Amino acid sequence: MADDKTPKPIDDDVRHDDLEYNPQLEPKNAKAWLNLLIESEDAFKDWNDHCDKIDERFASLSRLSHMTRDKEFQMFWANAEVLKPSIYAKPPRPVVVPKFKDRRPVYQAASEMAERCVEVAFDLSDINDLMILIRDDLTLASRGVAWCRYESKGVGYGYEKICIDFKNRRDFLHSLSRNWREVTWVAGASYLTRAQARKRFRKHSGDAYQQAEYRVNKDAQEVGGADNRERAKFWEVWDKANERVLWVAHGCEKILDEDDPHLELRNFFPCPKPCYGTVQRGSLIPVPDILQYRDQLEEINLLTGRIHALSDALEAKGFYPAGGAELSDAIQTAISMKTPGRLLVPINNWAAFGGSKEVIIWLPVEQIANTVTALVALRKQVIEDIYQIMGLSDIMRGATDPGETLGAQQLKTQYGSTRIRDKQQELVRMSRDLVEISLEIMTAEFDDVTMIEMSQTMLPTQQMQRKQVMDIQQDIRNKQLAFQKAQQLPQAQQMMQQNPQQAQQMIQQGQQALQQAQEGAENAIKKIMSKPSIDQVLHFLRDNKAKAFVLDIETDSTIMQDEQMEKQQRTEFISVLANLMPQLSQMIMSEPKTAEFAGELLKFATAPFRAGRSLDGSIDELVEQMKAKGDMPKSDDPLTAKTKADAQTEMQKLQYQREKDKSELDLKNKEMEQKDRHKALELQSNEKVEMLKMKAKTEDDALRAQTVNQKQMADREKHQADMVKKSADMEAAQLKGELAKEQMLLKRDDMQAKQQERKAMAQFKQEDMIAKRGITDGFA
Repeated sequence: MADDKTPKPIDDDVRHDDLEYNPQLEPKNAKAWLNLLIESEDAFKDWNDHCDKIDERFASLSRLSHMTRDKEFQMFWANAEVLKPSIYAKPPRPVVVPKFKDRRPVYQAASEMAERCVEVAFDLSDINDLMILIRDDLTLASRGVAWCRYESKGVGYGYEKICIDFKNRRDFLHSLSRNWREVTWVAGASYLTRAQARKRFRKHSGDAYQQAEYRVNKDAQEVGGADNRERAKFWEVWDKANERVLWVAHGCEKILDEDDPHLELRNFFPCPKPCYGTVQRGSLIPVPDILQYRDQLEEINLLTGRIHALSDALEAKGFYPAGGAELSDAIQTAISMKTPGRLLVPINNWAAFGGSKEVIIWLPVEQIANTVTALVALRKQVIEDIYQIMGLSDIMRGATDPGETLGAQQLKTQYGSTRIRDKQQELVRMSRDLVEISLEIMTAEFDDVTMIEMSQTMLPTQQMQRKQVMDIQQDIRNKQLAFQKAQQLPQAQQMMQQNPQQAQQMIQQGQQALQQAQEGAENAIKKIMSKPSIDQVLHFLRDNKAKAFVLDIETDSTIMQDEQMEKQQRTEFISVLANLMPQLSQMIMSEPKTAEFAGELLKFATAPFRAGRSLDGSIDELVEQMKAKGDMPKSDDPLTAKTKADAQTEMQKLQYQREKDKSELDLKNKEMEQKDRHKALELQSNEKVEMLKMKAKTEDDALRAQTVNQKQMADREKHQADMVKKSADMEAAQLKGELAKEQMLLKRDDMQAKQQERKAMAQFKQEDMIAKRGITDGFA
């Protein structure tokens, strides 16, 4: 079967458009891909041009600082500054939980490990700065884009990391589609110098990178966003249809690099779906919000210009006749004494001016003032129209009518938050997608050591679990062997003959103790094996299919909560718990088997509250503890309490008797051991003495049988034998001393045992008196 990625032969009837825009026809040539990129750039050209104007209008230092510019009312900037913190105010925190609440240990441990790793990855990638950039683009241009990368310089925490980059609106393109589901390729741009391009592409495509269009980005340089070094734009294209990743650049005829995807992602693309505001119907071309109320903004600026122009004319001006020296001198004196400006203008031909009998004629300032008042009122109405279009209530802007009721203010807050909820949810969705992509990259690329260091997980390995199980099993075997050896001791055999009933009781107690130890060992082994190992957790996390079916990935809210509202919600949550917990506690105390049902009921009651999600694990642990505890004690009447107290007293007596019998048996065993040891020492001493005597006698007989010539030698040997005999006598005396010392130790142990017996009897009597006093107090 031929490979699907093999280029198909070009037929004679293939259209020219297919040759220009089908990369499969000439896979090594970059022309088709460059044409697709140009086609996408042309589709977004109008949007980018409008966004350039919006950026200049929002914040342009050269325009705003120009002294001769027209007067403006900065309504757009004010709306954006109110909207930005309303849709994003704090960095997201990853939340990874099992999809189904069945409390499986491996899933729980994997969720916690994944959540910790992503949280550390977010901190290292400065997620808050990235989200602010995306928020600003969403607010001003109605689209924000993020791009994920994997970098590795070795193995370990800090050497492997996930980089989450922000893509400018001109540095991100995709196939022209009606919706994101239909997108077949995405492209992200990177600006590289010739040295950087040589390091990146020379190995794959030789010197083809030199043909790229290197130039200084003058537009970015003017606003301080780039230096004067030449760079070329290189496009990283992810082709979902053919599952390939390639690099191209304008000016380069060949594809600079091409390979299979280096990241295994469920949705293929290394970028989540961009955050969108309003988009053009039937396409993914955004429509900035400012275009929805541009007419009102222009009208506001027009009215603002007129208001400022008329305000310059709001100055008192008057006219008076120039003839008449006394009147003219008086008016001039008054002007020079009280006013710094020229308010009155002299008229030489007063008759031609109208010849009014009034000494001074004033300009009609009232008409100008009325006009300014009307313009201000009209501008205020236009501003209210903009607020209606944007949905920014006065509560959100920090302004309100003191005469309004609380319900009216809450309705305004709810209405305003509803209008911006889509943008809020887009940023939350973007955060969730970044968590998912980051987790997929880490589980596929990161080394086990890196993930363990990032999550600070203390889970054991399977080898450690097996060693713990083997140690427990070996301990049980040692106890069994010790019990069997104790039964084969001479003392035990002698006790079986002397007191078979007591010996049988001791054997039964030993068997019971051994059985309890075995049961405890089995429980310990079950507990060890029930805990997940780090091998199981990592294997599960690296299985993308199982992970997608089991784990539920979320993020907490990125919106700043109202403190008063949060206090009210917490109070309501505590009120629900306060009303529910006594009833559930009473039900569990009467029937412990209902603990699981009570736990599910408690989770259902707390589910609508945000805190309920974090309490799910604690509720499940509480249910498990209640189920393991079994039946809980119930309140008893006095008669039942007395019966239980008597039974408890009898049990204490039996326990004391068993302890007493055990201590006596231990004492007798020690005495028998001491006697056996004494007899063994005496027997050993006698055997040595007899052996020495026999040896001395044999040597003496040999000496007597010798000749007279050997008498001296025989005497010396006899003397030596006598010395040996004396040494044996001294050794026998030493053994007798050790025997006496052992007898003294035995007497001391006997005295200590009797003292312990007296203390135990006194304690028992004291506890018996306390128990009786408690019963008497109960009846009273």
